[in-house]
Amino acid sequence: MGAPYKVRYHYLVVENDIPKLDSFWRKEIKGAIEKKLTTAPETFGEPLRRSIRGYRKLRVGDFRVIFKIENRVVKILIIKHRSVIYREVHKRIY
Repeated sequence: MGAPYKVRYHYLVVENDIPKLDSFWRKEIKGAIEKKLTTAPETFGEPLRRSIRGYRKLRVGDFRVIFKIENRVVKILIIKHRSVIYREVHKRIY
């Protein structure tokens, strides 16, 4: 049986975010996405508020994965360290 949710990545996640992660965090984040977001993203993802309402975050150590759920597709918008993600996320939304 396949995963009930498909995962799609914003092109900047593939070009910028993932290559900047060291191999340990790359593996941890990939595992968390495959295990949690393909099975029950609404359970594992915490809803965000204010200007990024409608999006959710998944916490993996000190890193955050911000995503949106649309029609059984999890759209990953950004993967960054918690210290910079909330300043950077608006550049990808607007």
